[in-house]
Amino acid sequence: NFKDDPEGKCGSSAKGCSIGGQLTLLEEAEGGFDQFTRSYKGYGVQRMPDNSLVFKEWAPAAEALFLTGDFNGWDNFSHPYSKKDFGKWELHIPPKEDKTPAVAHNSKLKVSRRISCAGERLYRISPWAKYVTRHEKSVIYDWVHWDPPQPYIHKHPRPQKPRSLRIYESHVGIASPEGKVASYSNFTHNVLPRIKDLGYNCIQLMAIMEHAYYASFGYQVTSFFAASSRYGTPEELKELIDVAHSLGIIVLLDVVHSHASKNTEDGLNSFDGSDSCFFHSGPRGEHSLWDSRLFNYSGWEVLRFLLSNLRWWMEEYRFDGFRFDGVTSMLYHHHGIGSGFSGDYTEYFGLHVDEDSLLYLMLANHILHTLYQDCITIAEDVSGMPTLCRPVQEGGLGFDYRLAMAIPDKWIQILKEFKDEDWNMGNIVYTMTNRRYGEKCIAYAESHDQALVGDKTLAFWLMDKDMYTNMSALIPMNSVIDRGIQLHKMIRLLTHGLGGEGYLNFMGEQLQLIQNAAAHGNNESYHYARRQFNLIDLDHLRYRQLYAFDRDMNRTEDKYGWLATPPAYISAKHEGDKVIVFERANVIFIFNFHPTNSYSNYRVAVGPPGKYKIKLDSDEIQYGGHGRLDHNTEFFTEPMEFNNLPNSILVNKLYYLLP
Repeated sequence: NFKDDPEGKCGSSAKGCSIGGQLTLLEEAEGGFDQFTRSYKGYGVQRMPDNSLVFKEWAPAAEALFLTGDFNGWDNFSHPYSKKDFGKWELHIPPKEDKTPAVAHNSKLKVSRRISCAGERLYRISPWAKYVTRHEKSVIYDWVHWDPPQPYIHKHPRPQKPRSLRIYESHVGIASPEGKVASYSNFTHNVLPRIKDLGYNCIQLMAIMEHAYYASFGYQVTSFFAASSRYGTPEELKELIDVAHSLGIIVLLDVVHSHASKNTEDGLNSFDGSDSCFFHSGPRGEHSLWDSRLFNYSGWEVLRFLLSNLRWWMEEYRFDGFRFDGVTSMLYHHHGIGSGFSGDYTEYFGLHVDEDSLLYLMLANHILHTLYQDCITIAEDVSGMPTLCRPVQEGGLGFDYRLAMAIPDKWIQILKEFKDEDWNMGNIVYTMTNRRYGEKCIAYAESHDQALVGDKTLAFWLMDKDMYTNMSALIPMNSVIDRGIQLHKMIRLLTHGLGGEGYLNFMGEQLQLIQNAAAHGNNESYHYARRQFNLIDLDHLRYRQLYAFDRDMNRTEDKYGWLATPPAYISAKHEGDKVIVFERANVIFIFNFHPTNSYSNYRVAVGPPGKYKIKLDSDEIQYGGHGRLDHNTEFFTEPMEFNNLPNSILVNKLYYLLP
């Protein structure tokens, strides 16, 4: 506990067993966490003021390291590193006679290491490499020295932290109608304006940290400091973030510190020849389901690497925070494999909890929020670990939000297993509102998980093949499309209003534009790994109507700010009527999920007295609805107590799902 043990006095031989102890050790050994987390300025390759170059690596099990590359004709022996204390290696290369750096910008490099008396060698990429590329027909990535003569200079300040977080989860590579890997520039010029128009104030970028396997969607990272070159250059990513900031949009990085790719020649694995450099050795260092390596969070140099990695993305690219992937895997020695979480506290406290990784997450959150006041961190945790989103000073892990991962699972379960008339209103409401008190959640109806890992999106569960032939607004909707479009909007609005303190949508899902996006498994085709934003611009297709609803839903929230208020008061979850009513931010939400029944003069509980008007109606014709409500109607409260609220109104018409 940081508050109870600020100086790490938890044991004479274990100063680092608390976050206070770790901070004390960092102060004593490194001059504090500010210096420690800037280690990317010392490791890898650095250009000095006189244009000499300094190369530095941590490889404790290596017997000798050499630098080879374009600059020395790929000579394996001409540039040996010198061994320093604590497993570190350094190499100084003076400038050329013309005073320019000996290694030119955009030239290739490798760290080489001899592994046999016969001269057999292994080649590695620096773990601190800032840019890696590969030729189209190559499998292995190359370390490219990135030191542009005119680096991108950010022009716009970071926007302030939004009071209501509306996140557009995005993948740069599939953000184009074309069947190819799209670019940072495409996203900047063609996608950012749409995100702004849709009313999202935050982008969560996935698959940015370099990954050799494209179909892993960024979750098998090989180079942690390198922005993926398949979308363009580092400068183009910086421009993307800068332009987003100019639009008032903050940008979060989907950071993967839960595990790493097993790749050796272009990954971290076995960098120094051992299985324990950066990772636990033996079974503890391998994730059996993900086939990946697991970090040793108690290692001093591992902490240097990971914490500096967070600082690098914040400083160099000016990201505004992080969505931490795979937190459940980090928190427990069992990684969540074969373990259910019922909410019993014995599931969260005990020897099965990985205290090293828990302490790392506390340290990361403390440092980030100390250095960057408006930094936002989100945890992807399915277990429901208590205090995950409480401040470190209280003994919590310090995240700002957790993903409400039960909500999308509930919607998929309902659509798979139940007929419309069998939907349980109480169970839906319970799933939406069952969260840790005082810990903020990001609610979502679906994310990349539904689109990218073999499942179907909500749209395809609702409408399936009819989407290919019956989305024209020039012909009457058939019953499948009609039901699908109406439920698609209602599911999103209910999740938006009731589910949490933030809202997330994966790129294109609100428009039903996607199926399974994985290139792998589709004969490496990009046919589904794309977003057909061009369909929105066609007046005769119903995608335009869904776009309008998503936009106006976000804009309505922006006006009334329900995400920034306490949880809703639920006044009705009527099983027979299939009606849900709740109040949040002085806005009354009314949903009729009944497939066949509509109601006249339906009494609804209200808190504040006064006059109410319709502000958002999913049944409007412009949203693909049927226009059955009169928006000029004014609803006046009566001082009649109803459902434990002091006032109520009569809603003259509450229509069922389909006409």
